[in-house]
Amino acid sequence: MGKTFAVRKVGKLFKNFVEINFEQVKEARVIFEKNLDPRRILMELKALLRHSIVPGETLLFFDEIQECPDAIIALRYFYEEMPDLHVIAAGSLLDFAIKKVGIPVGRVSSLYLFPLSFMEFLVAMGYTVAAAAILSQERGVLMSDTIHSLLLSLVGQYLAIGGLPEAVALWVKTNDPIGSLKVHHRIADNYRQDFEKYAKKHQIKYLDALFVQIPHLIGKQFKYSEIHGEYQKRELAPCLDLLCRANILHKVQHSTGNGAPLGAEINLEWFKVIFLDIALCQAILGLDLTSWFLDPQKAFVNQGSVVEAFVGQELLCYSMSYMKTNLYFWKRDKRGSQAEVDYLYNYKGDVLPIEAKSKDGTALKSFHLFLDEHPKSPFGIRFSSLNYSVHKKVDSRPLYAVCSIAHQDQRESLHFLIQTEE
Repeated sequence: MGKTFAVRKVGKLFKNFVEINFEQVKEARVIFEKNLDPRRILMELKALLRHSIVPGETLLFFDEIQECPDAIIALRYFYEEMPDLHVIAAGSLLDFAIKKVGIPVGRVSSLYLFPLSFMEFLVAMGYTVAAAAILSQERGVLMSDTIHSLLLSLVGQYLAIGGLPEAVALWVKTNDPIGSLKVHHRIADNYRQDFEKYAKKHQIKYLDALFVQIPHLIGKQFKYSEIHGEYQKRELAPCLDLLCRANILHKVQHSTGNGAPLGAEINLEWFKVIFLDIALCQAILGLDLTSWFLDPQKAFVNQGSVVEAFVGQELLCYSMSYMKTNLYFWKRDKRGSQAEVDYLYNYKGDVLPIEAKSKDGTALKSFHLFLDEHPKSPFGIRFSSLNYSVHKKVDSRPLYAVCSIAHQDQRESLHFLIQTEE
């Protein structure tokens, strides 16, 4: 996700930046095994690294902190006894280490990272003016046809390249989609190799089956029976939870949508699943991605589940970074009257139904049914290839404009990113 890169960028704002990678500098782990006195730890780190660490002037970065669980616990004492020292920790599969040792409540602030959003992809590609246009676009006002067509073609590129930083960087540098595809396959292999780090030996085959087959099931309500092989729910369910804890997968939970919080009324047995990155998902499927470049409008029509997963990924990317965000959908399963809405979203206290349409998005029977049964929902949003429009309770926005419902702090971050790149 680019955690290390991001922290190093922040480090440039400080007089001193000190980085300790616990995978590479194993001697540093021993320092935390004696006791958790932050002053002693700091003194020995300075001696080991031969680098000055001054509270108020230095950013101290613990990378791959999962390799030193005692360092996770020590964060509390740095906060309490050395509040002037700025400390950031990052790690791979960090949730598993935290589950074992805990995290100091009220002493450590968490930030959740996701792949690059479409807006960040635009900025990386140099389309800062187009990104600014999306942020400033008013509700219901048509975007110019030229910019609208350009942005839809760029959505097609994003669906093929995805938001994994290495894949995006290679695409920006070479404009070669094959290179980015190779990155996706290598990362997929790395994820599978990591299974043994957080699963029991007998669970590896279940994790592998889920990892390979779930891409075929995106956009559908998940059923364990659809995982091919002689596997039972009791075997697969814990492994699915492991993949979610590893942030490789995200569940989209069912909610009645009667009000916020959406998680108050969920059906734990009804859920859908999306991958952390839409391009990685397609790479595992082995899809031919050329259509996203040659004719994205046609590809939108033929790949409805991909478009739906893209909108879910965008909703996560634009969520509040300081708290764990969950996705929700709505479904009514009555005989002769079935209906389903792709996502439910808490927007300024209101529950909004969201539909991701791969076609022109005119068929909105379930969408209207939800609004009829939930009068407290003021309107709903349809994301499709259509331009902006508002008709009664249907607020139609293009696929490139999911950021338009981002929380204010995320919108401010996007404005800052665009201004910095300009």
